[in-house]
Amino acid sequence: MFARREPEHLRTGRWGERRAAKWLRRRGYRICGRRVRAGRRGELDIVARDGETLVFVEVKTRRSRGPARPAASVNRRKRRTLRRAALSYLKRMRPPPRYFRFDVIEVIGPRGTRRPEIRHIRGALSLRNDQKTWW
Repeated sequence: MFARREPEHLRTGRWGERRAAKWLRRRGYRICGRRVRAGRRGELDIVARDGETLVFVEVKTRRSRGPARPAASVNRRKRRTLRRAALSYLKRMRPPPRYFRFDVIEVIGPRGTRRPEIRHIRGALSLRNDQKTWW
């Protein structure tokens, strides 16, 4: 009878992903997919091409600035999930890309804001070990 409304935090996250994809397109990236299921539990927010490089983008959205950057919430467990999802995605590609990287995009602003603050952290995660590379 009644449609269930998506929780506010999920709607904010989806809005941030749309803004991030638009921001990337304006900078010449080609968006290959959004909310891509890869593996059993993994989801990649955005998969894009930056020239010859395949880019796996994790989007972190916050309504306002806080004491910690949004990217700081990409904890060890999330990094492991992202790596596994990316490897699953790469295994399906024929031919596989020569280059790939993990980026994080922070979107800060209330949902619906026309010009939220966007910060792009290229090469934010390493595939080799469990490291964040942006601080």
